[in-house]
Amino acid sequence: MTTNEIAHPRIATYDEWLAERKKLLEDEKASTRERDRIAAARRRLPMVRVEKAYRFQGPNGEASLRDLFEGQIQLIVYHFMFGPDWEKGCPGCTSFVDSLGDLSTLKERNTTFALVSRAPLEKLDAYKKERGWNVAWYSSFGSDFNYDYHATLDESVAPREYNFAPAPGSSSGEAPGLSVFFRLDDDVFHTYSTYARGVESLTDTYPLLDVTPYGRQEDWEDSPAGWPQKPTYG
Repeated sequence: MTTNEIAHPRIATYDEWLAERKKLLEDEKASTRERDRIAAARRRLPMVRVEKAYRFQGPNGEASLRDLFEGQIQLIVYHFMFGPDWEKGCPGCTSFVDSLGDLSTLKERNTTFALVSRAPLEKLDAYKKERGWNVAWYSSFGSDFNYDYHATLDESVAPREYNFAPAPGSSSGEAPGLSVFFRLDDDVFHTYSTYARGVESLTDTYPLLDVTPYGRQEDWEDSPAGWPQKPTYG
């Protein structure tokens, strides 16, 4: 195959390229401003009290949803597709976790990140060891958690309040998603959830913080009065 037979962008002079690049840059800046606007609106979403006493199995035995916060105020849960009868986790979810960056800054912003799946804990632990991961992973096996937060869509097992269609590529009723929770003393509240392509870019600290009530907690953000904030590089 010759070079001319390979699909490629149009070849242009430097000046032609620069003119097109500057036009695209304006679109990119507009996209960034729109993302900031949406994040500001997300920080103003109301929250709903979690009434059910969900139980999970984790590294330290049985745990409540409050325990998953590990003492922090905000909790981000990634709904990892791993059905109870599966022997391995979803390839897409596996790629998501493989792509996670250094999330240590989350703890500095009063936020904890955890995975939750329906498979029994021993399967999760075995797969976690195989992949060499150190992220906290909990089993919701036997609880309504996945159903209530629309990460399992099997109508025959539990009734659904909302009719969410399975995400492309999902199987056995499992769907990828991410949910955010907020803690006030002993009370836990649900603030946000997103599914399918909504989680694609949420593999690093700042995008993950953008979906929480407190956001990045930096002084340039448009946040409600009283929200914790500090200088970006302070």
